[in-house]
Amino acid sequence: MKPTFWQRFTAPLVEPYARYQHADVLHAIRLGTAVLTALLLNEVTNLPHGEWTTITVFVILGLLQYQGAIYTKAKERILGTLLGVGVGLGFLWLSQDIGTWMWIYYLLIGIISGIIGYVAVKQLGYIGLLTGITMLMIVSSPDQSSIGQDGLYRAFNILLGAGVAVAATLVLPLKSTLMWRFLLASNLETCGNLYAGVGNHIDADILVPKPFKYTKSTSSASLIYPTSSSVPDIPVNKALVKALQKINKRLLAVRPHIAATERESGIDKETLETIQRTHRNIIGTIDLLLSAAPRLANIEIDDENHTLLIHYQHELTQAMLHMAAVLRSPSDEVFRPITRITVSDYLSVQNLGFEWQGYFWLTQTLQVQLQRLSDLLQTTKPQWFAASGLRYQRREQRRIENKGGETDLHL
Repeated sequence: MKPTFWQRFTAPLVEPYARYQHADVLHAIRLGTAVLTALLLNEVTNLPHGEWTTITVFVILGLLQYQGAIYTKAKERILGTLLGVGVGLGFLWLSQDIGTWMWIYYLLIGIISGIIGYVAVKQLGYIGLLTGITMLMIVSSPDQSSIGQDGLYRAFNILLGAGVAVAATLVLPLKSTLMWRFLLASNLETCGNLYAGVGNHIDADILVPKPFKYTKSTSSASLIYPTSSSVPDIPVNKALVKALQKINKRLLAVRPHIAATERESGIDKETLETIQRTHRNIIGTIDLLLSAAPRLANIEIDDENHTLLIHYQHELTQAMLHMAAVLRSPSDEVFRPITRITVSDYLSVQNLGFEWQGYFWLTQTLQVQLQRLSDLLQTTKPQWFAASGLRYQRREQRRIENKGGETDLHL
């Protein structure tokens, strides 16, 4: 059933995967709405130093899109502000009766600033930075008579701004665990489609160049190979380069989600880093296979090994697409084995030329990497599945059923 205009228009507001696809636009809308809300609150409350409400909203939401990172930033800003107010007011109290010993007062400010900076570098980070900034705002003010009250107003406005920022993320949530899943799924799907394109070229009696088109729906690239029998030069394939650039861009986009995904899901950081490293290795192997394929266009291969290679590549392609589908799905589906083919069982491969042996070795390397990723995802699946949110799973189940599909998720 084709979605209506209203369903397409509201999809980014109700469907997590649609929100992932339009994350940048939704982030801009959410930030603008949150800033406008903060300005209206300032008009209603008319509190002194109301600018700190809007500043806080922009600091928390300006460069952050996803819930885990936003919550962490909000918590750090609140803690840093409260600690800074406490330390600053303590210095203000100390300065009242210090008399001629003001040099001790300034010396203590320098020592405390150094300690805050040291701890900020080691552990506290943004909390330490905000503590020092807030403290110095208080002790550096020329108007000592009202600085305590002003500091409290600033702290209250910062708390108010943090509340507005967090509320905005609840209205249009972008959950890090889901974004981590969707980015990884998109890369696996694109890698599978690119790799299938190589298989399309090899799937013939002899390797004959057959370009296939790049489409946004499949994210496949057109591999335009040279037709010269000697293959002296392989021209740069702009469509392929563009597809690989998108893959690498997603790979980099995954990294900011690791820390937040760790907090949301409870998966230890070492495991997430291993998944990321395996993800990166798969992309590198796919790139090597794509580079090697054109050079094999005029190197003969016997029928038995040719058939083996076709089945081998088909299974690996389907494995990547299956993994991508499971990552996107709200159902608790199992990752299946990558392939049961073992190249070492086929002695005929050892009689091939070194070019084909190298290609089989790369393909076998891809198999090992995919199996490792599949095992890691299967082991951690209960955690990232639960962290994705029951609301998301219920909503996606209804969407699948409304489109006439089947789901094994009954919530």
